[in-house]
Amino acid sequence: MSKQTMGAGDLLVRIGAIVFLVGAVGTLATVAPLLLGTSRLPTPAYFVSMLMGVGLAVALAGLLRAALSQRQPAQEDAAGQAAAER
Repeated sequence: MSKQTMGAGDLLVRIGAIVFLVGAVGTLATVAPLLLGTSRLPTPAYFVSMLMGVGLAVALAGLLRAALSQRQPAQEDAAGQAAAER
């Protein structure tokens, strides 16, 4: 088994995906009574469905952080090559 190292934003992406899935389940749970004609869920259940947006924002922040961490070494390499050519 090889041990994989996590990048700069990988943990944020994983956390964001989990929070998004919890929010998606919450959304399905709050919409189902409306479609089935049963009584509504209490208000805190609707707050759980808002976790979809929070999870998406966290995952996007992780993607941005990963992209910026990959971009930085490329810029340093380009600067080092330019200095070596002088």
